[in-house]
Amino acid sequence: MFGRLQRFYTSIKVAADAGMLGVAFVLAYFTRFSGVFPITEGVPPPAETFVSLVMVLVIFPMTFQRARLYATNRARSHMGELFELFKATITATLVLVAVTYFIRERYSRLTLAIFVIYAFTLIAVSRMAMRHLLSVVRRRGYNLKSILVIGEEELGLRTIETVESHRELGFRVTGVLALKEEKVGQWVGGVRVVGHVGEVEAYLDAHPVDQVIIAVPLEDQARVKPLMEQLALRTVDVKVVPDLYQYITLYGGLEEFGGLPIISLQGDPMDGWSRVAKRVFDVLFSLLAIAVSAPMMVFTALLVRFTSKGPILYRQERMGMDGRTFHILKFRTMRVDAEAKGATMASAVDARRTPVGTFLRKYSLDELPQFFNVLRGDMSLVGPRPERPVFIEEFKRQIPRYHLRHKVKAGITGWAQINGLRGQTSIQKRIEYDLYYIENWSLLMDLKILLRTALGGFLSKNAY
Repeated sequence: MFGRLQRFYTSIKVAADAGMLGVAFVLAYFTRFSGVFPITEGVPPPAETFVSLVMVLVIFPMTFQRARLYATNRARSHMGELFELFKATITATLVLVAVTYFIRERYSRLTLAIFVIYAFTLIAVSRMAMRHLLSVVRRRGYNLKSILVIGEEELGLRTIETVESHRELGFRVTGVLALKEEKVGQWVGGVRVVGHVGEVEAYLDAHPVDQVIIAVPLEDQARVKPLMEQLALRTVDVKVVPDLYQYITLYGGLEEFGGLPIISLQGDPMDGWSRVAKRVFDVLFSLLAIAVSAPMMVFTALLVRFTSKGPILYRQERMGMDGRTFHILKFRTMRVDAEAKGATMASAVDARRTPVGTFLRKYSLDELPQFFNVLRGDMSLVGPRPERPVFIEEFKRQIPRYHLRHKVKAGITGWAQINGLRGQTSIQKRIEYDLYYIENWSLLMDLKILLRTALGGFLSKNAY
């Protein structure tokens, strides 16, 4: 039954994608030649574009298939699907350009650009609408897959709670098999323990189960092998939840290396497309910020120049990604001899400040030159604020996981800063916010942080 439903749903997705591609193609044609854009070589008759439409309807679905956009994956997030769709759309477009070049098919570059925008938007909206419809249907108890959880301890409880908190994905835990006989008949996370693990085959014979999730503690892993041998004779899907949460420090997960499955306990939160996207975002936004803030930077430079002796800019060593040091740029807010007696952290009442230093720090105007650090690649727009190496060794000894904040580039602003954690606030709390940002990073989150910063996130009572 579920196999037929999955094939039907896949067919609907393919048909919907093809329909949206056709609509996008027609819209792109009429948008390009409607008079909004200059027409230099005449308007091609619609019939002449038929070959291009056929190539679109072949290349794009084939690319989507290769990108597993038609594979059944109920656990894939909305943002994950959109990101995969974006990558597949770009790939398909490049293939289309290459094919049209070799067969010498004429096409308008502007029409193609418009088509890509329409296609991605329409397919994304179509897929989100289908996901929402399925979510509503599943929440009402239809199109559900039943799950049997093996393991009644903390890991089993966490598995049940995770599944039940995402009912829109279409899964339902219908029973638990315990490792201990005395737990039979009890309840775990609102689900009844229906039997002992030794009864797994009898239970599967008597009840419809679509998926078995093995969630046993690390000390009971020896019981997994004979269990897997029993389940190997069944057609039921089998998944294992590894009891490794206590070892995962940052961005862990399952990876594959040459066909070898590897569990990552500490990984790179941003790699591949994510790192490229963040870098492009940093460069474009920094150029815009420099252009917009140029008058303010000139005004601030003049203030510093005429109110105290010394250079306008202050260069200070900070530690960034992977422990590499760089020189951060700031408008100088303290006297030239401020650290003649050694490195000292700034305080709310600091006699070392210049006449305009307090004003510049309060409104974070001293940070403006750091947009040039971003352009050079030393920093990012958003990320953990960089600290001085002289203080970091002590922080590492005092605060567990402090070093993990150096897995990404330091930022001008960050999740901790817009939540008021600046100045003499808890370092431990700041680290918690920094790691939350790293583990949950997205371009949308960066935009949110920048927007809140622009709307007053830096005007914190703790800023000095």
